[in-house]
Amino acid sequence: MTQTEQRTRPPRARRRGVFAGVVVLALLLLFGVPWATIVLPWPEPVALAGSVLFGLAMLSFPVLMFLGHGRGSDRAAVVADTTLGVVWVLFSWSVLSLLARVALLGVAEPLRSRLVAGLVLGVSLVLVLYGVREAMRVPRVRRVEVTLPRLGAGLDGTTVVVLTDTHFGPIDRTRWSERTAAVVNGLEPDIVCHAGDVADGTVRQRRSQAAPLGTITARLAKVYATGNHEYFGEAQAWLDHLASLGWEPLHNRHIVVERGGDRLVLAGIDDATAQASGLEGHGARLDAALDGVPADTAILLLAHQPKQIAGTAGQVDLQIAGHTHGGQIWPFHYLVRTDQPVLQGLSHHGTTQLYTSRGSGFWGPPLRVFAPSEITLLTLRAPN
Repeated sequence: MTQTEQRTRPPRARRRGVFAGVVVLALLLLFGVPWATIVLPWPEPVALAGSVLFGLAMLSFPVLMFLGHGRGSDRAAVVADTTLGVVWVLFSWSVLSLLARVALLGVAEPLRSRLVAGLVLGVSLVLVLYGVREAMRVPRVRRVEVTLPRLGAGLDGTTVVVLTDTHFGPIDRTRWSERTAAVVNGLEPDIVCHAGDVADGTVRQRRSQAAPLGTITARLAKVYATGNHEYFGEAQAWLDHLASLGWEPLHNRHIVVERGGDRLVLAGIDDATAQASGLEGHGARLDAALDGVPADTAILLLAHQPKQIAGTAGQVDLQIAGHTHGGQIWPFHYLVRTDQPVLQGLSHHGTTQLYTSRGSGFWGPPLRVFAPSEITLLTLRAPN
């Protein structure tokens, strides 16, 4: 064994050990807290059956995750992702059930624990059913007006439809994709933007689901920039495929659209994870994206993650992001906010405005709880 190997193997082993420990702890918490809340209060036969069910779910979950997201089995991914969504809801409401225990202090055991268990099960069942319906429906249209000080009068009233985080994946949502495209076309937009995370998987796997994107029309332009999930697979292939469907890939570049004698720059940069992907020529480069931009022209920038505003604020007029899904399954948004400066909606960062979409699809668990999906219709306004 070389000296280099002697120096590097122990730290790597420790990192693997730490990672394994974190995974085991997370599994014990996610499955153990609902198990203790929902299963233990009941008579022995019921508690035993519930314990077996939770145990099998906990043990099979990492295996299904590996088969689904590591080996590409869509069936395993659907089961694993659904399990994750359900157990997250159960875990969250099991923790919140501590408040119910306080409210029921006057009720003797085991009735109090059984009432709490029934309440958690009932609320969780309702939220899971509601969450699946919210995730699978066609997104509602969210309308927002944005005034850009540098926007010329000829472009006043320009409409920009924002799609993002469609996440075509293990569940075949071709019909959903068709209906979503029809809604976008019904808005008769001037510009359509897709702000990344088109799909989870390869172009070959998700071609039919992505095909309706080719039916979307816009008067001035259809533009696309990569999200982080493209870099889990075939980022360049997705850039090329979207181009074949009639979209302008804004891979650290820009185009200029014009109406009424005034111009608007549509620019895009790669996702924040692009540099670490190792793909040649990929990595967020605002300097390249804005190279040659006409002076005193309003700039609309696609950058998938809201936190990319840290490197772009003050250099563009309006930035469009996705990535957060609005938290997707409450109360996961508290964790999202530890990584991103904004969860959703329009925010101001110096002279730059940032619009963060809650996303049009979903990732992983086919649930959306208190974080509705959206197709955003931005109307750009020139100053009075």
